[in-house]
Amino acid sequence: MKLIKTDKKNNVLKSMMQILDKRRKEIIEANKKDLEAFTKDDQAMYDRLIVNDKKVDGMIQSVKEVMEQDDPVGQVIEHRKLDTGLDITNKTAPFGTIMIIYESRPDVTIEAAVLAFKANNKIYLKGGKEAIHSNKILEECWHEALKENNLSKDWIKLLHLDREQTQEFLKNPPEQLDLIVPRGGERLIAFVKEHATGAVLVSGRGNNFLYVSKNADFEIAKRVMLNAKIDKISGCNALDKVLVDSNIENFDEKLKELQKLFSGNKVNMLVDDEVSKTLSEEEKIPSESTWYEEFLAMKIVIGAVEGLDQAIDKINKYSGGHSASIITKDKEEAMTFMEQVDSAAVYHNASTRFTDGGQMGVGAELAISTDKLHHRGPLGLKQLVTNKYYILGEGHIRE
Repeated sequence: MKLIKTDKKNNVLKSMMQILDKRRKEIIEANKKDLEAFTKDDQAMYDRLIVNDKKVDGMIQSVKEVMEQDDPVGQVIEHRKLDTGLDITNKTAPFGTIMIIYESRPDVTIEAAVLAFKANNKIYLKGGKEAIHSNKILEECWHEALKENNLSKDWIKLLHLDREQTQEFLKNPPEQLDLIVPRGGERLIAFVKEHATGAVLVSGRGNNFLYVSKNADFEIAKRVMLNAKIDKISGCNALDKVLVDSNIENFDEKLKELQKLFSGNKVNMLVDDEVSKTLSEEEKIPSESTWYEEFLAMKIVIGAVEGLDQAIDKINKYSGGHSASIITKDKEEAMTFMEQVDSAAVYHNASTRFTDGGQMGVGAELAISTDKLHHRGPLGLKQLVTNKYYILGEGHIRE
């Protein structure tokens, strides 16, 4: 993999910002074709598909933020000189070739590519067919920016493949794929894991939980859970399950407050057996599988637990390992929850909607990883490198 100088990479990104602005009307017009072809059966996917002036501004801002970050390649992780005289330096290095497969969101075509390119990786982009017109023009923009700076368009490629062709590409890629990131629902993730021959990093599945402790400030709880649920239902960081401690003061009244809160905001509730005793008119959870489900819809589960330990056990059993929050005034209880819950991001008195590269200070993100290797949480610029050892000797041999 040829290393490109930082100035050259940044010049490509400067060109890209100008091109996106110059071609914004074309981008929005191309997106209208995708929107007109979409049936709107899936509101969350439709919301992710939309590109307007604000979205284009966001794309430009993402490129700008990455351009302004330090080059992640060639950074010294560790240096040591051994008694033998060997001089050893461990430095960051590019992965090589990354493939990202994603659904609906055309802005991923910008965010994923800008991160991969700045980290000196080639990238294959495989967007969903629902965004084909939007993605094609965004690929054209990338190729224009690369050409302006005398670089091959091979650095950023959009794959125009159907499902069967994608399956074959994953099984027999034209070159080694060093990292494959499926960014979407469980069916997409399962498809990629089944057929890929390279390393797969799982991203995109939420199913996030919020636990209301008996020590909670209930007004904070309501504000936080409503934001986490309705701020953006299509986000993988949206809230799906609420666990209320049955020992909280005025338990029944508080459940009725939640009923009023969610019904007033057009969120459909599913309740467990214990909550159903108070909210008998609400639909019961149909099966245990519902606890594992990520909704991406105006739907939420309300369940009861007896204490912190039961909440932790339930979250660790059913959640997607993405984000979980506790609402409590007890800092020691909060720390126990955060240490024991096995999720990529854990919160105290805050919305799960903050699990996002920009919101967490990482900048643009390739994805939110729920895997433990090689990184968990937002995959930003610094996470799109691996490492490499440089060993300097003077005729050293091992004896």
